[in-house]
Amino acid sequence: MAEVVSFKKNAGEVGEGPILSALSHGVLRLTLHNPPANALSIATMEALTGALETAGNDPEVRVIILAASGKLFSAGHDLKEMTAHRTDPDRGRAFFEKTMRLCADLMLKITHLPKPVIAEVDGLATAAGCQLVASCDLAICTDTATFCTPGVNIGLFCSTPMVAVSRAAHRKQAMEMLLTGETIDASTAKDFGLVNRIVPKQYLAQVVDKYASVIASKSPLILKIGKEAFYRQIDMPLEGAYDYAAQVMVENMLARDAAEGIGAFLNKRHPTWTGE
Repeated sequence: MAEVVSFKKNAGEVGEGPILSALSHGVLRLTLHNPPANALSIATMEALTGALETAGNDPEVRVIILAASGKLFSAGHDLKEMTAHRTDPDRGRAFFEKTMRLCADLMLKITHLPKPVIAEVDGLATAAGCQLVASCDLAICTDTATFCTPGVNIGLFCSTPMVAVSRAAHRKQAMEMLLTGETIDASTAKDFGLVNRIVPKQYLAQVVDKYASVIASKSPLILKIGKEAFYRQIDMPLEGAYDYAAQVMVENMLARDAAEGIGAFLNKRHPTWTGE
């Protein structure tokens, strides 16, 4: 795993290699910086997973924005890196297994992170890059952003991207993307359920920052409780989901931040969160 240092508070973008970071007012911006395609190479996935791990344990970080530099958001896995290992004695099996395991762990890290992750998408998000967008809690894109799962075009069905895409998009729309491999525009991606909002390119960072700042103003404990509960209940049978959610609400009501928030609302003042 790549070494990840602590984030510098209220600093400009810092970092070396495939991930840049900037922390300001509780919002951590992680930028894919692996030009020209921001491919999810082994090094990139290790660095991003490490940065997310650090962010999850850093009390200064309330919300994470996942952005990218250059003209592409991410072209997915580094096919040249993978193809180079076909000459290995095992025809690349061990390297392919390592790549897919790292990718799965990265996507799971985003889901299991106790803090919200917002994808800021400008340009093309394809294959595992589209999977990365679908794995984030929120996604906001420019009106020129595009998305696809084109593995079927090169004899490699996008089976791992399918996991995230089929949970973000409607079932038949996800299958349309997977079976045709065709690129969809931002408007179609919003209709499919892959993104929350579409904004002009010049306002993308501003809108994403606004979302992040609003979320960062909430209790970090309540955000953690809510995000975990959302992903746990979503695939439960209806009755089981209500049983689980009711118990979560009971435990949530016992938290100090719930007492503070309700008290602040009743007394018409701003709450002071302690994260307890």
